[in-house]
Order: sequence, then C-alpha cells, then structure tokens
Amino acid sequence: MKIFCVGRNYAEHAKELKNDIPTEPVIFIKPKSALLPENIAFYYPNFTNELHYECELVFRVRKNGKNIPESYAHQYVDAVTVGIDFTARDIQNELKKKGLPWEKAKAWDHSAIIGKWIDISGVTVDEPITFSLALNDEIVQQGNSNDMIFSVGKIIQNISQYIALHIGDLIFTGTPAGVGECVVGDNLKGFIGNDQLFELEVK
Repeated sequence: MKIFCVGRNYAEHAKELKNDIPTEPVIFIKPKSALLPENIAFYYPNFTNELHYECELVFRVRKNGKNIPESYAHQYVDAVTVGIDFTARDIQNELKKKGLPWEKAKAWDHSAIIGKWIDISGVTVDEPITFSLALNDEIVQQGNSNDMIFSVGKIIQNISQYIALHIGDLIFTGTPAGVGECVVGDNLKGFIGNDQLFELEVK
C-alpha cells in the first residue's frame, strides 16, 4: 500500500506558505508506516517543536491501473474520507532551505491520519465535496474540492503516468488555507459536510 500526497493544491494555502502556485501536481509519497492504525493513540513526535495539521480529502484506490486517462479516474476509486497530513514544519523549512527532500518532515511513522470511509462507487470523483477541521471545537480549516488547482481526475492521471496505482493505495489531495500548529492536549475533529469522520487527541 502506498500513500500518495499532493502538495500546494489550493492556491490560498500555497500563498500562506509563500510557495509558488504549481503548474502540475506536486507529488510526494508517505510509506505504509505513516498511517496511524485504528484505535492507536497519536503522540506528538519528539523530533519537532512545530507540529502542523493539514486537513485533506483522501481517496481510496479500488483497482490496479497505469496511465489512467482523466475521464476514467472515477473507475479507480471507491471511497473518500477526510484526513490529516501532519507536518514537522520546522524540519520541513530547514530541508527546503537546503533544497533537500521532505521525507523527514512528512513521512514519519503515524504522520497520516484518516477517518471513516464514505462509499462513492459509481460516482464521479469531481463532484464537489466540502470538508473541515475543528481544533478544540473551533473550525480552523474549511475546504471545497472545487477549489483544488488539480482535480482528483487530473491527480490520478498524473500519478499513474509515473507510478502504477494498486488496490488499497491512498491519495491525499492537498490542504486548503488555515494550516496551523497543534500541541499536546489538542483535540482535532475532521468532517465531510456535517458528518464527523474522525476525532484525535494529541498526546
């Protein structure tokens, strides 16, 4: 199982981190060990002093594919949820200054959180989906898939040109504006529409 992530896929988020708006999807990968297992507590990692949440829509791959046309992308995913791509921002900033890869800031164990799955079999992947993240019961991020720079179909097309998709792979589609820091004791809740799909306490 692979975890594909898309960086800078919302213009306002790119601007808030002072990044250029990309002209093609920015893709990076987290290993399987990055996924927080169900019913396992999330602990603040001891190697960072600036842990940021990034709330995202996550799609689950339902069949194997390579060189997938955008118009067929809906055939390759069967469920959506909301998740968090946790980022050690202090480490990422140092790596970016040196022109180095982001893995130490993005791909560490349990850095990927997902909620309950919603079945979307037979539904076009480009239908608008609203989602949000609450920090200590205050909404801090709100997103709409219509605001993505690159749609889910375009993301699937782009990834599959280079790397084959396999059953069970996950695709994190990028975070909207509003990312921020969290600390020990914080409570995080993720929603699609009004449905709460996960709750997480930072320990």
